Amino acid sequence: MTDITIIGNGNMARGIATRAVAAGKQVEILGQDAAKAQALATELGAGVTFGTTASAPQGSIVILAVPFEAAKSVVTAYGDQLAGKTIVDITNPVDFETFDSLVVAPGSSAAEEIAALAPAGANVVKAFNTTFAGTLVAGESGGQPLDVFITGDDAAATEAVSTFVSAAGMRPLAVGPLKRSRELEGFQFVLMTMQANPAFEDFNWDTGLLVTK
Repeated sequence: MTDITIIGNGNMARGIATRAVAAGKQVEILGQDAAKAQALATELGAGVTFGTTASAPQGSIVILAVPFEAAKSVVTAYGDQLAGKTIVDITNPVDFETFDSLVVAPGSSAAEEIAALAPAGANVVKAFNTTFAGTLVAGESGGQPLDVFITGDDAAATEAVSTFVSAAGMRPLAVGPLKRSRELEGFQFVLMTMQANPAFEDFNWDTGLLVTK
């Protein structure tokens, strides 16, 4: 039985899927390109299955490891096939043409827009938007386990994602309802601009957020 379906076959899909395999989860990779989905599944090994987005996702947790606009299209296309699922939005709605703003309206978030498109009975959780792909493969940065910030309105769905994150060797931090995604997306946007800024010469998309005391 499939535990987690990952939509996408890029770097974030690879990173999250690597953590899922490490957690002992049964993983399914679905992508528009069957050959790319198969290549990633083969790379991951351990019985990872694959298919195209023409197939209904089998996992109880469905992770949208695609850009924001594509994530909205995926949720709309699947419709009621996502009913009863926990949908994980990992996106950062950055305007990549200007790299100077977010594309969602003030007072909203990518996660909330995706939740508005989800069918009744599906629960959207925000997670992994504050982690970079390269660090996810190892589950750590600078020798420290990654902190994964999580928001959601449904307690059971949030707990399911938190349990997965913990089993994958990272620290889940459930920080409030889905509307708190606005702050997570804004903060990650700032962090992304720092990675791209040559003034921070030691940053190379391999940093991680850490809450410590």
